[in-house]
Amino acid sequence: MIRTVVVEDSVIAQNYFTDLLAKEGDFEILAVCRDAFEAEKICAAGGVDFVLMDVLTLHNHSGLAAGKRIRESGKGTKVLIVTSLVDPEVLTQAKIGAADSLWYKDHGAEDLVGVIRRTLQGERVFPDSAPNISLGAMFSEDLSPRQIQVLRSFVMGYTYDEIAAELGISKRGVRWYMDEIMKMGGFQNRHEMLSAILQNNFIVTTLLDSEK
Repeated sequence: MIRTVVVEDSVIAQNYFTDLLAKEGDFEILAVCRDAFEAEKICAAGGVDFVLMDVLTLHNHSGLAAGKRIRESGKGTKVLIVTSLVDPEVLTQAKIGAADSLWYKDHGAEDLVGVIRRTLQGERVFPDSAPNISLGAMFSEDLSPRQIQVLRSFVMGYTYDEIAAELGISKRGVRWYMDEIMKMGGFQNRHEMLSAILQNNFIVTTLLDSEK
């Protein structure tokens, strides 16, 4: 049996994942957690083969941070990140150590069970890029890496002066990037732009790496 922990704060999604695994016949569900850090503690005791991990869990605890620590524990536990967050940084962090594989809940091009099986066999299964979603009149892939950096800092509440200092560009440059994004998306104001970004899970700034 494949000893499994499911980490998901939505009860509906919990039931979907546990039912899906139960139908496979060879998964033993050891625990279902809403909090990634709780799952991390369970895994620390050993005896867990596989973790199906959401990214944004209870108390904003990061499944990416927990997944990375679980993988680095040396206990051989495989971690599959499942998420509806399309923030490109989520995929980046998953690829560089937070997960063995990643599957998008709302944009998964491959069957989840197939990804699970491949992951358990030692494959690392990742999309080539984050989903390309619409943001107003533009698509997310229309944004350059620098524009995304500026947006991320803006969403985090930084002033133009702070963004300029952080990214090593002028305040005028920050304003130019923001104006270009506004124009590309057809947004009437920055509040409208911010709403589109947050509603589509394009920039995520609430993940906590450790308990306070």
